[in-house]
Amino acid sequence: MAIRLIAMDLDDTLLRDDWTISPRVVKAIQRAQAQGVKVTIATGRMPISTRPYAKQLKLDVPVITYHGAMVQQALSGDILFRRVIPSAVAAEIVRYVLEQGVYTQIYLKDRVITTKRNGFSRDYAQISSVRIEEADLLIILSQEPEGIEKILLMGEEAELDQLAPLLRQRYGEKVHITKSKPCFLEMTDCTVNKGVALAALAERLGIVQEDVMAIGDSFNDLEMIKYAGLGVAMGNAQSAIKEQADIVTVTNQEDGVAEAIERYVLDRTL
Repeated sequence: MAIRLIAMDLDDTLLRDDWTISPRVVKAIQRAQAQGVKVTIATGRMPISTRPYAKQLKLDVPVITYHGAMVQQALSGDILFRRVIPSAVAAEIVRYVLEQGVYTQIYLKDRVITTKRNGFSRDYAQISSVRIEEADLLIILSQEPEGIEKILLMGEEAELDQLAPLLRQRYGEKVHITKSKPCFLEMTDCTVNKGVALAALAERLGIVQEDVMAIGDSFNDLEMIKYAGLGVAMGNAQSAIKEQADIVTVTNQEDGVAEAIERYVLDRTL
């Protein structure tokens, strides 16, 4: 095995808790790129929130955003793939969750929209460095001919864990439901996830599955970790993710991405 493509989640993986990339991680990625390895980001974030990190790392390959619902060229922003939740389906789901009193955001390309901003939206805006619009979500969806990339619900972990099985029972054949953080429950089109997108990217680049490394920490990373020839869970990952990974590195605060790249890519110690 010789790793030729590395895909990294952003939050709690590539990024430290202050949402920066450590110098050691930057150096490891640069060394891997100099060695001819392709490096990309695979995140649930929207493209506009991902692009600054892609620019910082000088990534020259497509990046996976919205859990795989959109793939863009890292620097130019050209859209290579887009798969939406149809507007009628999204409206049905949004109506249901709003009736349950759950805070909801919808995503349309580089726009994020909610009915009324609150503490959840302020925290999200700080993390993602994006502007959150206020509007009637059902009106927005009625005017959108195609659909939206993502629906995000935010709330207490116990509340979302109770809601998730109800959503899967009602809409599981129409949307893919996952969690990126304990307080985030996210929905995309049922045909997309990070694993599907990473497999398509590897094929586009002519790289076989065995030569792919994927690094992540949460449930939305599970499909790409299972797909990759070398699936890496962060030291701060959910226990269920660690169990499915081939190896476990150290935490995001301890430069876990750099540790994995240095050991399994740069030094070829596999």
